[in-house]
Amino acid sequence: MTMPALTDLTGTYVLDPVHTRIGFVARHAMITKVRGAFHEFEGTLHLDGSDPAKSRASVSIQADSIDTGNGDRDGHLRTNDFLDAPNHPRITFASTKAEQVDDTHFRLTGDLTIKGTSKSISIDFEFTGAAQDSFGNQRVGFEGAITVSRKDYGLTWNAALEGGGVLVGDKVVLEFDISAIKQV
Repeated sequence: MTMPALTDLTGTYVLDPVHTRIGFVARHAMITKVRGAFHEFEGTLHLDGSDPAKSRASVSIQADSIDTGNGDRDGHLRTNDFLDAPNHPRITFASTKAEQVDDTHFRLTGDLTIKGTSKSISIDFEFTGAAQDSFGNQRVGFEGAITVSRKDYGLTWNAALEGGGVLVGDKVVLEFDISAIKQV
């Protein structure tokens, strides 16, 4: 696939929630991984193809839209032990810096806020392409991931295991599979 020139992609885009996945992976009982996703979110991306450093992005996620495929676990994740969704209904990211690393890789630095705590993080993204869809919409795609410490955001609940170790790992991989639609 030939990548379009970045200058052709300049504009403001909104995340397509039907074709975007915001997910995570966390270690459970020190032996396996639990995967999940958030199903309710919105986001805006402004791409500046002439000067990628002027690009920016923001995302707002409904914390209570967490889904790991297990209702009891999801209910626990919504409590104060983890996300405290009733008191902190949104997880947000707002970029403060954008860098083009090479032709298809970018780094977004910004503030990630979870459970009322904000930390600056840098997420590496790969530009996966651009296309006009069957409805005439211009789309762009990006994939990225970052590993964060849940303790950095006050998510410290855990349980000791009989054989040693803990029930929930500290490191969580946040995954972003982005499809965004250009606005007129």
